[in-house]
Amino acid sequence: MLRGSSLAPSFNRNSPLFSFFVQMPLLSVFRNSSLAFHRPLLHYHSYLFAKPVRDIQAYDLPMDRRAHLCCSALSTTPKVHESSALAMDKVSNKSKRKARQESPEGVLKLKLDMCSKHGDVVQALHLYDEARTNGVQLNQHHYSVLLYLCSSGSSVKLNGNVVDANASSLYYKRGFEIFQQMIIDKVAPSEATFTNAARLALALEDPEMAFDLVKQMKGFNILPKLRSYGPALFGFCSKGMADRAYEVDAHMAESGVMPEEPELSALLKLSADVKRADKVYDTLHRLRAIIRQVTDSTLGIIEDWFNSEDASKIGEENWDTSKVRKGILMGGGGWHGQGWLGSGQWRAVRTQIDEKGGCHSCGEKLVCIDIDPRETENFATSLSNLACQREVRTDFVRFQEWLQQHGPFDAVVDGANLGLVNQRTFSFYQLNSVVGKLREMSPSKRLPLIILHKRRVTGGPATNPKNKMLLEFWKKSGALYTTPAGSNDDWYWLYAAVTCNCLLVTNDEMRDHLFQLLGTSFFPRWKEKHQVRISVSRSGLTLQMPPPYSIVIQTKPNRAGRCSPLMMCESSQNGPNSSINI
Repeated sequence: MLRGSSLAPSFNRNSPLFSFFVQMPLLSVFRNSSLAFHRPLLHYHSYLFAKPVRDIQAYDLPMDRRAHLCCSALSTTPKVHESSALAMDKVSNKSKRKARQESPEGVLKLKLDMCSKHGDVVQALHLYDEARTNGVQLNQHHYSVLLYLCSSGSSVKLNGNVVDANASSLYYKRGFEIFQQMIIDKVAPSEATFTNAARLALALEDPEMAFDLVKQMKGFNILPKLRSYGPALFGFCSKGMADRAYEVDAHMAESGVMPEEPELSALLKLSADVKRADKVYDTLHRLRAIIRQVTDSTLGIIEDWFNSEDASKIGEENWDTSKVRKGILMGGGGWHGQGWLGSGQWRAVRTQIDEKGGCHSCGEKLVCIDIDPRETENFATSLSNLACQREVRTDFVRFQEWLQQHGPFDAVVDGANLGLVNQRTFSFYQLNSVVGKLREMSPSKRLPLIILHKRRVTGGPATNPKNKMLLEFWKKSGALYTTPAGSNDDWYWLYAAVTCNCLLVTNDEMRDHLFQLLGTSFFPRWKEKHQVRISVSRSGLTLQMPPPYSIVIQTKPNRAGRCSPLMMCESSQNGPNSSINI
């Protein structure tokens, strides 16, 4: 295949270069092949492989007969001592690894990785051209790095300097040329391959192509990620193509991909720009459910909408008050879901929320929105299923049985976390101080459940006589559960707190991979109402209780008749309880 910007695709639908990549049958490419296809290149996927990659079986691969005969011969030789065999395997694996690293493909991988590290697209393309000339076989990793660098746009460098827009455009086109060669070489694509190709399409201002690429992923049993949809969604939003952007959003929902604030913020701005009041309303309440607290940039988009003339013209002047009351009750007290109520000009004001949830501007008070008990039960079930998959099942089931026997509790304590807050070594004294405060607060004056890993109760500070007595007291009181060696105690204290529907005392922000597995909007709502943090200062230890109101967009009809939302904003200038009162 010829290379160079002259053959790289221009994504103008009327351009013959676009036709080259999108409409050219592969029959001409594979003319001498036993494979004959008659479908467009990028709109279909079946031309790439005779079978999906996942269907390739062991008997489909050519057998190395020499290796097979060797194995047969070795079976008649005396058995080698196990330790000697392990040593031989270790040497053999090391030799194989060294051989892979020193092979042309291994050397190319190392050099391309360095180019990726330094953003050096020029050197990467030089290495690619050199490898093609020398007949080096490129694999998925090689192509992924090359596509990533070509799609990096303004971040690529030439002699240490960021390249200009014209040079970037050439690299975008070279990227699609490389993507085409990957297809011709029948190298299996990955999610990263499609995502980087979609970014190339966006760079060349073709969100249609970016969306087509995402839709092709399903044919290869590749699950799209949120980043896969970004080029298409942001591309359509920037061009004001609302209907296409909504299609991408719907495709995300079908694929089980949940948007985050950047995606929802882009949809919100687009909906406001094209005067789709229904979509503005829908997106605001998706922000409410998924994001809850918006950043200052998103808040600016919300302000612009409510200050606009279009916003003043929409809204029902006559509505069923009983439906509104029922909606508020069903929504836990935070919103009604009946659409825009009232008419006339909105008033947007930056304000503050006091400790009890009162707005300094309008005097309205944020409420504490109830959590559906069925949601809690379903969340506990999914949490249990995940924990049993990732922990030793018998260990976690034993804990569940113990909890049924000794629970419920008024509070659960993440012992490992609290014993180390502002401490260099684990402090049983500090942990006991937290336990004592929680016992005083408990209506039944019962000890909270303390979760500690086995290593915390068998060595180090646990060997101190006073700490031994403390551990024994907690154990006899049925307030201590020791998680077994090799376990992750996070599963235990989170499951206990959810099941008991009680307070969880930890400074862990619960943002790592384990908590991402939960994949539900319920979790941040649950944390907001149940997590207690501690602060340690010279004056002593303080428990920071959950706020008496929910930090989320809340709406209610006000005296003027308009439905007045309070949008909570995470703003470094105004503090964590900053809001916009509309």
